[in-house]
Order: sequence, then C-alpha cells, then structure tokens
Amino acid sequence: MSTAGIQEPVHRPLRQALRRGALARCPACGQGRIFGRYLKVENSCAACGLALHHHRADDAPPYFTMLILGHILVPLTLMLERAVAPPLWLHFSLWLPLTVVLSLLILPRIKGALIGFQWAHRMHGFAD
Repeated sequence: MSTAGIQEPVHRPLRQALRRGALARCPACGQGRIFGRYLKVENSCAACGLALHHHRADDAPPYFTMLILGHILVPLTLMLERAVAPPLWLHFSLWLPLTVVLSLLILPRIKGALIGFQWAHRMHGFAD
C-alpha cells in the first residue's frame, strides 16, 4: 500500500500549549485570549482564528483546583495547628479567605492549561 499523499500531522508542543493556556492565551498562536470573561471561553481566537468553542473542560478544572489547593493548604493548616494551636476563629479567618482567593486565582489558569492540553493532543475537535 502506498502512503503517497498522506501528510504527517504538524507537531504541537505540549509544554508550550500548557504554558500559553495557563496564561489565558491561545494555545496555537499565543496571541489571542482564551477567555472573554472570567471562565467563559471565546468561540475562536481573535488573532489566528482557532476555534475554541468545542473544548471539553467540564469538571476537570475544579477537580484539579481542589486537588492542588488541598495538597497545599491542608498540610499548612496542620503545621500551624501543631506549632501554635491557634483558636478556631483564627483558623477560619485565615484559611477560609485564603482558600477562596487561591481558588479564584488558580481555576482559570488550570482551565486554560487544560484547553491547551486538549489542543496539543488533538482532542475534542482540535484535530487538523
């Protein structure tokens, strides 16, 4: 069988796509924005025209956000408790706002990186 006329797909660097996505930039060109609002993905990149509307981030970004923050904040909470044993109101006033703020900061970066991952692996409509 002949393979004439079949072209090898263009390489899409994963690290670059993850970095661009985490910076809320188009994984293909790095110029256009992924998000129009906080977590609302644009239909397409304004710079290169890459269609972004068919991504499938679904529940993965909140899951990874909880996983990452849980592995950071729970040990810090336990270390503070063992070292100082502060009153409960201090734990609430420290960890609750910190958890909310860090979640809001990390969530769009994780969602962008996940979109970059999908683009680099040609998943969910990102094929050529």
